[in-house]
Amino acid sequence: MATATPVRISPGEYLHTSYRPDCDYVDGVVEERNLGELDHSAVQGALLQWFENHRHEWGIHAYLELRIQVSPTRFRVADLCVISTSAPREQIIQTAPVAVVEVLSPEDRVSRYLARLEDYRKMGVRNVWVIDPAERRGFDFSSGSWIEAAVFTDAATGLRLDLAALFASIDDALGDPGAR
Repeated sequence: MATATPVRISPGEYLHTSYRPDCDYVDGVVEERNLGELDHSAVQGALLQWFENHRHEWGIHAYLELRIQVSPTRFRVADLCVISTSAPREQIIQTAPVAVVEVLSPEDRVSRYLARLEDYRKMGVRNVWVIDPAERRGFDFSSGSWIEAAVFTDAATGLRLDLAALFASIDDALGDPGAR
């Protein structure tokens, strides 16, 4: 059985092409991302609301599905990234965000996710967090290891993300407390 060779394109071609949903670009190859399910979307929306509620207090902006140039030949589309208000305004993020939060989908594979998370770390993102909606668990990958965490914090900004409160807000919004 033959395997199709991926078509390579330039970074410029990637940046001038629209993908729906948006895709990552890794060393010349466009890679699709897993998303589109209710739990994934609900967590993204709740994250955005959480950080927007605290944006003045923490001096941050939060964005969904924003392209981040993690290296000259790699662009990742983060589920949510948190940018300092003091960071330069960039259409494609090139300055390391304060935090990147990735939301797992059932189809995600650990090996592919490790590369993505390492890209953020190599870029200098100091807080790399992963949320698994199916298990209602969180993992801090900031050190390069999967460390389970119920609360994520950043001492430099005061940023704090409490997963129990986040999931409670989702349950409240969906009118289905604790049943997920």
